Amino acid sequence: MSKRKVDSKTFAQQRRRRRRLLTFIRMVRYGVNNFSRNAWLTIAATAVMTITLLIVFTTFAARDVLTNTVNSIRDKVDMTIYIDSEAKEKAVRDVADGVRNLDSVTSVKVITPDEARTQFIEDNKADATTLNSLNNSDPEFPWRLRIKVKDINDTSQLQQFVKDDKGLQEVIDDSQPPSFAGPQRTAIERIGGWVSFADKAGIVAGSVFVAISSLIIFNTIRMAIFNRREEIQMMKLIGAERSFIRGPFVVEAVVYGFIAAIIATGIGVGGLYATQDTLTSNGIAVAGTVNTVIIYLPFVLLAMIVVGAIIGVVSSLLATRRYLKI
Repeated sequence: MSKRKVDSKTFAQQRRRRRRLLTFIRMVRYGVNNFSRNAWLTIAATAVMTITLLIVFTTFAARDVLTNTVNSIRDKVDMTIYIDSEAKEKAVRDVADGVRNLDSVTSVKVITPDEARTQFIEDNKADATTLNSLNNSDPEFPWRLRIKVKDINDTSQLQQFVKDDKGLQEVIDDSQPPSFAGPQRTAIERIGGWVSFADKAGIVAGSVFVAISSLIIFNTIRMAIFNRREEIQMMKLIGAERSFIRGPFVVEAVVYGFIAAIIATGIGVGGLYATQDTLTSNGIAVAGTVNTVIIYLPFVLLAMIVVGAIIGVVSSLLATRRYLKI
C-alpha cells in the first residue's frame, strides 16, 4: 500500500513538472509572438533600449580608456626636482632615496647633467637656432630627479619634502622650482579634472538613458495590456494563473533587451575599431581597451544581455503589477 502511495506521489510530481515546463514554453511562445504584434512600438522600445545599452557600453569603455590614458599621461608628466649641477653624486643619491620612501611616489630616476644635456640636444635637434645657442653659451645643466607618483593630482607629499628635507635644501637648484610646484601643476590638475568630469558625466548619462528606456518599455507593455485587455479578461475567467498572464509580457521585454544588447554590442565594438587610429594619434590610450573587449567579447555580450534583460524585466513587472491588477 505504501509503495502505491509513493508511486502515486512521484507520478504527481512528475506531472506537475511537465505541466510547469509546458506552461513556461507557452509563455515564451506567446511572449515572442507579442513582440511582433505592434511593429512601431517594438521598434521604438528596441531602439531606446539599444541606445541605453550603447550608453552603458560607452560609459564603461570610456572609463577604461580614461584610466589607461591617465596612466600613460602619468608616465609622461614631468615631475622633476632640479639639483645644482655642482652637487656631489652621493648627496643627489641620498635625496633620491628620501623621495623614494614617500608613500605617494612609485619611482625615482636620477638624471646626471651630461644625460640632461644629451636629452636636450635630442629634443631640439630640429631647431638649429637653439643648438647654436647651446654651443655658444655652453650652459650648465642641473641634476634632475624624474619622479612618478600614484596620483598626478596629489603632490602634497612631494611639496612637503621639498620644503622640509635638509639634505635637499643644501643641493637644490634655486633657479628652477620643481615642475610640480609651478605652472605645470595647473596643467596636471586640469587633466585630472577632465578625467573626473568625463567619468561622472558618463555615469549620469547612462543612468538617465536607463530611466528613459525603462519608462518607454513600461508604456509599451502598458499599451500591449490595453490592446489585449479582452484576451486577458478571458484568461482570468477561465482561471489562468497570475504567472501565466504576466509571463508573456516579461518574455516580450526580455526579447527587447536581448536584441538591443546584440545591436548595441556590435555598434560599440565597431565604434571602438573605427575610432582607434584617430584616438591613438591624439594621444588617447584606446588600444588596451579594444584588445580587452575583443578577448572577452562573449562575456561583454553576455553582460549586455543581462543588463538589457534586467531593465526589461523590471519595467514589465511594474507595468503588469499596476495595470493587470493581479
